[in-house]
Amino acid sequence: MPYKGFIHAAMPPFDQSLIPAEPDLSFEFALWEQGLTAVAGIDEAGRGALAGPVSSAAVILPPDMAMLTCLKGVRDSKQLTPEQREIAREKILKHAVAWGVGFATSDEIDYIGILPATRLAACRALAALYISPAHILLDFIFLPEVMLPQTALIKGDCRSLSIAAASILAKTARDAVLRELDLSFPGYGFAAHKGYGTNSHRAALQRLGASPVHRQSFTLFRAPDHQLDGYQLKPD
Repeated sequence: MPYKGFIHAAMPPFDQSLIPAEPDLSFEFALWEQGLTAVAGIDEAGRGALAGPVSSAAVILPPDMAMLTCLKGVRDSKQLTPEQREIAREKILKHAVAWGVGFATSDEIDYIGILPATRLAACRALAALYISPAHILLDFIFLPEVMLPQTALIKGDCRSLSIAAASILAKTARDAVLRELDLSFPGYGFAAHKGYGTNSHRAALQRLGASPVHRQSFTLFRAPDHQLDGYQLKPD
């Protein structure tokens, strides 16, 4: 049976002026002080894309405030360049106590919907951890399928270092998959736009039709989004 004790129907209003300049360990520290040293941050990537999987990552950091220095520069993946994300990824893999990445395929997204598929990817990321967390910090969503205490944070990837770290691992792992899909399905430009609805991607869809990795449940054929031309910056 799903764990109900920490699941809430709605989150309280949040004053965005309280977002720190960089994600910190305030939420983790409060849990560490309660003896909950294995705190996992979870975040996803690719939720708004037209093609490819949605990915999720789970990261457990050491219960040590020195991580603020060790992981300096780690923040919401959307705020970093691809090169900065790769540098941050190496830092995270070096210092994390445990980490895991999970995916839900485009077929699974079409079958169960994007939100359940996002939760499925998160559950797979948790299952990939070699230790079980005592508490989970998430960016906005809850995981009702998971029998663990959870805290969902609005703008969690900007506030929690663990969630920010997870956002980077989810993003870099998914980007690697899209580069591979670009080789299997040439012509769409997956390596460049990572499956998002850029002008060039929409034009390729009009020219080639949908590939097997496109999400058929999404609106694939509409006017191009010129604001996304080139490299995608759409929020995950």
